[in-house]
Order: sequence, then structure tokens, then C-alpha cells
Amino acid sequence: MAKLDLNRVSMPRQDPKLRAENFNEVALGYSAEQAKAEASRCIQCPKRACVEGCPVDIDIPGFIGAIRDDDMPEAVRILKDKNSLPGICGRVCPQETQCEVQCALDKKGAPIAIGRLERYVADWERANMKSVGSPVIHPPTPTGKKVAVVGSGPAGLTAAADLAKLGHNVTLFEALHVAGGVLMYGIPEFRLPKEIVQGEVNYVISLGVGLTLDAVIGKTISVDELLSSGYQAVFLGPGAGAPMFLNIPGENLNGVYSANEFLTRVNLMKAYRFPEYDTPVKVGKRVGVVGGGNVAMDAARCALRLGAEEVYIIYRRSEVEMPARREEVENAREEGIQFKLLTNPKRYIGNDQNWVVAMECYQMELGEPDASGRRRPIAIPGSEYIIKVDVAIAALGTRPNPIIPKSTEGLKTSRWGTIIADEVSGQTMKPKVWAGGDIVTGAATVISAMGAGKRAAANIDAYLRG
Repeated sequence: MAKLDLNRVSMPRQDPKLRAENFNEVALGYSAEQAKAEASRCIQCPKRACVEGCPVDIDIPGFIGAIRDDDMPEAVRILKDKNSLPGICGRVCPQETQCEVQCALDKKGAPIAIGRLERYVADWERANMKSVGSPVIHPPTPTGKKVAVVGSGPAGLTAAADLAKLGHNVTLFEALHVAGGVLMYGIPEFRLPKEIVQGEVNYVISLGVGLTLDAVIGKTISVDELLSSGYQAVFLGPGAGAPMFLNIPGENLNGVYSANEFLTRVNLMKAYRFPEYDTPVKVGKRVGVVGGGNVAMDAARCALRLGAEEVYIIYRRSEVEMPARREEVENAREEGIQFKLLTNPKRYIGNDQNWVVAMECYQMELGEPDASGRRRPIAIPGSEYIIKVDVAIAALGTRPNPIIPKSTEGLKTSRWGTIIADEVSGQTMKPKVWAGGDIVTGAATVISAMGAGKRAAANIDAYLRG
């Protein structure tokens, strides 16, 4: 019997010095040999704890076993049976806190690289299968029921795909001019190529899902109008796209961005492809990014690639409390991003032309844990100091846009502006309306939004079938 390999196969990556100057994907993906070697580490344990850790219930041992056995069409079939967005999940899902942390090998060595193998299968399908559809999706029996899905981000795409596979007539409504939601406007090319997102959107459409762009639900058409126009159910998954700020002096200065605006200009408006796209975005030599999540890492790494010479992550807690994925923190540090931890802005300082030129910051210390479970940061009196910047970017999280709740009679919201919905079914307090993803939970992960979309789709199907 072969000795169990406790070390995972490393993922090839671009050299840090090279990738800091381009927007090409950082992680290069497994070769066939590397994928098979990693898949062969899986011991196919009977408890299947990894599946329990997956919000969309992928048969993880099944698709990994198919890779090991050189049966790639079967790996695709198993994976896409539960997940319509594997190329996205394989790149941005935090597997280390979901399925991989449940892996039996995690107790003895390194867990199976489930996310990397998922990406490998998705990339293999795109390169080797002629049609955009999965090899296993057979046309379902039409139910004659119509469902409107609002928002084409991860929650909406997942709900739409699952409902279409069940035979319902589904239409996606997207406020922007392209589908994909935060996957398109929020996540940079070097972490999630737009070609990958568009390919998975195309797959969902290939299932028979209709797509209506430039449709701002609550303004172009209301939820009540959708229901009165023939839709028997509505799923709300528009995300949480309204930025949050510190509410400190100087936030209205020129050169102070929200991460939403900065990343939308870079990604959706393609500032990263200058001069082909001459999108107005100021970077300057010194950039300060306030926050410690994945969005902060994305904004900082984009600024570096756009020509900034010094980029700072300014975070009020220590690195231990930082919510960003470890690999994103490591990638940022390797590329030259500087971390100013236990630091928080007091005010932005401008010049006589109202452009930001500096940030006055406090040094912080950590007190007792707060409601988030992390130790509460406390400003140290008299510790103020100046950080010179040409651009400041606030990456402090997001909240839902109020346009849908305010325009929809019967929807109830929390004090944070999120829609109140059942945690399991996604049902809201308004009949025939479900919701899931960031509009219910606040800003969270792609895979948690997908899980909400999947659960809601199952409940909508049960409702439509009586």
C-alpha cells in the first residue's frame, strides 16, 4: 500500500515581480499531471465531511475520484450537477474555511486542494468540450411556471440555473449592461478573469434562462409589477453594492474613493486596459487603502498594477484578525504592498485644490472582543501621525441599496437595511418573493450567496409545484 502523501501539490503562480506589473491571472492552474497527483491524495473517506462543509453540496469525493481515474467528462458531470459556476468557485471560494477545513487530511497534514481541483475541472471543460452546456443536462419537462430572478451575481445565477434545470421559465434581470454582478465589477482580472465569468454566464443562459440587462428593479420595473405581469415567483439576489465610509473629516476630497467606485472603474469600465479604454481613474504615487478584507487587497493590488509606487493597507486590527483570505494577504505582501496594522484614519487632509494629500492616523491597541468575536480596536491618545497619499480608498464593506425594499410593498428589512428572509428557504415576509445572498446577510462570500440561491430555488420549486 502506497504511503499517504500529507503535502498538497503546489499551485504554479506568476513571479511576484512580473505579476505586480500586469493584470494576468496570478495563479496559473494545475497541469494534468499535477491535478491527478493531488486527486490521488484523497482517501475517499466514508464520512464525506468535505461535502457537509460545501454550501452547494458538491459530491467532492466523486469528482476528485474521477480526476484520479482519468475520467474528466465524469468529473465535469459530477461537479456541474450541483454547481453551475465551478470556474468562479475554484478561484474565489474560501475553500480553506469551508470544505477543506473538514478534510480528514487536515488533521495530519495539508487538506486536499479541493478548490484548485474544482478550477482544474472547469478549465478542462472549457478547453475540451465543444458545447457550452454540461454533458449531463437533459432538457427538463417544462412546468409552464415563470420566475423572475433579480440580480445576476452568484446568488442570482445559481438560483436561475437550478430553476431552469427544474423546468421553469426563468428570466434574469440585471441593472448593469453586462451580467455577472460583483463577479464582473468587483473582482480584478488577475484573480477572476472576466472571460471565466462570461463563460459561466453563457452556460446559465444555455439552460434556457432569459437575460434582461439595464433593468433597475425598483425603478425600471417594480417587484409588484413583475408579479402582476405573469411571474409566479420572484427571487431577489441583487447583492449589497452601496459602499460604507468612516464618516471622518475630508471624505469629500478629490482622490478619496470607495473601493466600489475604484474597482468598478478598473474592472467593469476596464481602466486596467488603458489606453484601449481611457477610463478616468487617478492613482498617483502613494495610495492608502483602508480595510483588511479581500476587497481591500483587490484595491491595493490594482493600484500597484496601475502604476502606484507605494501602496499601503491601513487596518485597525492586527493581521490575525484580518478577514482577507491568507493567500490574498500573502500575494499582496509578495507584490510589495505595505501593511500598516493597528492603524486607523482620523481625518483626510487636502490641499488648496481640494485634493487629498495625506491621512492623519491613530495608532490602535486591541481590547476585549466585540460582537464580531474579534478584539475591539481602541485609539491610543496622542499617537496621531501623518501618512502622505495621493489617493485614499475606503474598503470598509457594503450594505444593500434601499431601492428594492422602498419600492416593494410588504418587504421587511432589518436595521442594517438587509431584507428579512428565512435562513433556510429564503422566503421573505411578502408572498411569492424570496431573497438570498448579500441583500439578506450583508456582504459575505460568493459561495455563501450561491448556497442561498440554491436553497431558495429548491423552495420556489416546491411552492410552484404546490
